[in-house]
Amino acid sequence: MSDNTHETIFPCPFSKGYGIPAKQAWLLLKVFLTYRFILATLFIVLFQGQIGPSSLGSYDSQLYIYSSRSYVILSVISSICIAWRLTGYTLQAQLLIFTDIIILTLLMHACGGIHSGIGILLAVSIAYGGLLIGGRCAMYFAAVASLAVLSEQIYADQANLFEKTSYIYAGMLGASFFTIALLSYVLAKRSEQSVQLAHQQKQTITQLEELNHYIIQHLQSGIIITNKKQVIQMVNEAALRLANLSAIPTTLTDISEQLWLAFQIWLNEPDQTIAQLQLPNRSEIHIRFMPLPTQQESLYLIMFEDIALYNQRLQQSKLASLGRLTASIAHEIRNPLGAISHAGQLLSENPQLSAQDKRLTEIIQTHAGRVNRIIEDILQLSRRNASRRKKIQLKPWLIDYLNNFMLDQAIAADTFKLSVSAQPLYALIDPDHLKQILDNLCLNALRYGKPELGKIILQARISEQAPCVEVIDNGSGLSPEQISHLFEPFFTTSSSGTGLGLYISRELAELNQAKLSYYLTEKNRSCFKLCLPDAENKLIEI
Repeated sequence: MSDNTHETIFPCPFSKGYGIPAKQAWLLLKVFLTYRFILATLFIVLFQGQIGPSSLGSYDSQLYIYSSRSYVILSVISSICIAWRLTGYTLQAQLLIFTDIIILTLLMHACGGIHSGIGILLAVSIAYGGLLIGGRCAMYFAAVASLAVLSEQIYADQANLFEKTSYIYAGMLGASFFTIALLSYVLAKRSEQSVQLAHQQKQTITQLEELNHYIIQHLQSGIIITNKKQVIQMVNEAALRLANLSAIPTTLTDISEQLWLAFQIWLNEPDQTIAQLQLPNRSEIHIRFMPLPTQQESLYLIMFEDIALYNQRLQQSKLASLGRLTASIAHEIRNPLGAISHAGQLLSENPQLSAQDKRLTEIIQTHAGRVNRIIEDILQLSRRNASRRKKIQLKPWLIDYLNNFMLDQAIAADTFKLSVSAQPLYALIDPDHLKQILDNLCLNALRYGKPELGKIILQARISEQAPCVEVIDNGSGLSPEQISHLFEPFFTTSSSGTGLGLYISRELAELNQAKLSYYLTEKNRSCFKLCLPDAENKLIEI
């Protein structure tokens, strides 16, 4: 056994349950060995210097010398075995106690028997036996020691070696051994229970620490803990990712001067707990400050929140309110609109109408249908369900989607071209929402992207460290002014469009923490780019 196996437990071979931890056990063994060595040395020094009690070696000096020297030699050998771990802990402890019982009994005999008082030293060995190995083992050692003392007394009595013998004293000594062993058993039992409890508590604390570390490191929100001097104490992976850092920063200044300034403002004005942070090469990040009082020093928590996550929460609240409003308005509009459309249809069937009047009824029908489509699009906002995101592999999902889309739209198989990165791409998004977004983008590409000039490209690749899906058509592109209003509701460049398709698509994207944007490719082709959350990032949302 090695000292670094702190969790190893040494049980007693005659008992059940836990013993004592390895490090503490070896330490107790070394203490007992030191006691043995000092005791053996005293036996020799006091006898050789003739400064000890006159009873030392009074009956058999040769036996006394051999026994005391053997005591020293065995102690030295045991110290070597313990230092180099040549023997197991339990075997070494048992050998120490048994040799103690044998040698101390011989020394007691050499000093004149039970009345010499040497036998009481066996009580120390028995007590240590209970501490070193286990409580029930102490009872076993007490029995062996009592038998050794009694045997020595019977031998001396039968051989008439001493002037007087005392079975009563031997019995009292044996009783004291069992009393000490019983006390040792009780203390060892309590020690075992304490060790068990401490072991369980340590395991629980360790498990909680591991869980806390995992949760903190895998939170979707970035967390930074700093002191008043702005020295960073802890930072999680999300904070490094959001701050675009490859190494753990030392101070807030290493992240951003703007963050340092916002923190100083918050310290002076504690009510300013929320701020917006523009980091280099990153979009805007939402940050919050809060104190973390501790006994040692005051610490502060800074939470980084991706603007996509922040927008998602705002989006959910906005869509819920907007949905209730639009459902009410659409219901009120639809009833009179239905009456107008029905009246126009009946009027158009009148055979006495002039050509000019029929043209007017056609206009009524056309615009009633357009208003109805607008209402249908608006009602999609009120019917919007919460995002139920799943992990999907983009390549097989896009292949299946494109086949179904071309079948539904009854278009030629060579109208679209699918291009997917060789690297497996996994996205975290609601599949129904992704289908609706791509439906809008692909239908726009068919209507306005001039498919007669070439294939429409549906492309999936890694961009901005995230899986992205792009729809590239042959359109000539939009002007900067049109791009600035592209995702606004009811904005359209077509006389027949409702202007809600792209708006709803972006709303759905933000609801899934995705980002929908538009840009012109190097060949001046229109491209709608949908960047999705990476499902391989195991983040915990709170």
